[in-house]
Amino acid sequence: MFAIVGLLVVVGAVLGGYLMEHGRLAVLIQPAELVIIGGAAAGTVLIANPSHVLKGIVAGVTGVFKASRFTRDFYLDNLRMCYAMLDKARRNGLIALEADTEAPEKSEIFSKYPEFVGDHHTRDFLCDTLRVAISGGVDTFDLDQMVEADMDTAHREAEQPISALSTAADSMPGLGIVAAVLGVVITMGALGGPPEQIGEKVGAALVGTFLGILMCYGFVGPLAQKMLKSTEEEHSYHNFLRTILLSFIKGNSPIIALEFGRRVIPHRIRPSFQEMEKACKKAPAEAAGAEKAS
Repeated sequence: MFAIVGLLVVVGAVLGGYLMEHGRLAVLIQPAELVIIGGAAAGTVLIANPSHVLKGIVAGVTGVFKASRFTRDFYLDNLRMCYAMLDKARRNGLIALEADTEAPEKSEIFSKYPEFVGDHHTRDFLCDTLRVAISGGVDTFDLDQMVEADMDTAHREAEQPISALSTAADSMPGLGIVAAVLGVVITMGALGGPPEQIGEKVGAALVGTFLGILMCYGFVGPLAQKMLKSTEEEHSYHNFLRTILLSFIKGNSPIIALEFGRRVIPHRIRPSFQEMEKACKKAPAEAAGAEKAS
């Protein structure tokens, strides 16, 4: 929502200021300049990036215009889910979670959280870590290193579309100059004609530079920055799950493990300890149901 408002503010401020100076909007409508700048920028992205990065750019830009799912209620749901999972493990040992990790969509615990089950990356991240812990024979420090390496790899992959989009944004002022130079070439061919015609072509050439700079700093660059912040939110979420799991595996009780995880939630959306306790009171029934099913 804020991304759309921001884009409207950019357009409104630029056009509003231009109209205040008694500019003519018709002069700024130069489809050819947009084709040169936008088409060349898209071409450089296609040249420089494989298909999975291109898909990541499309998904990332689409996600910019959606509300963030990482809210206080989102984390409360995850705290409740993790408590049910850890309470079952405390009662029956980690081996009791084996069936849950092998088929999360059928799990008495995980199936109650369709958003978690539908998030394949996070689901696999949590379940694979539990599988390693259940198998035993892995030192806690080594397990932590493994999980951290997994997170770092995922983070680097998530940053590739952002880097590609930022590079495209950085190229746009230069491509605007290319469009302007082509406009000057056309203008030179019109020398000797009416002054009005020459002035119109010079204006069109300068619009190319204007559009390149505006698209870079007013649209594409900010979109890349918003994608980066979304990636950081995802990384923080995985660190939250990692902290809870490692704390429990080290021997802490479920509620203390959750408190370790709660402390890594960003302050602006972090639930209070009382809110966490209240949410976790609903979890024992889930854990009991899962225990009976197993």
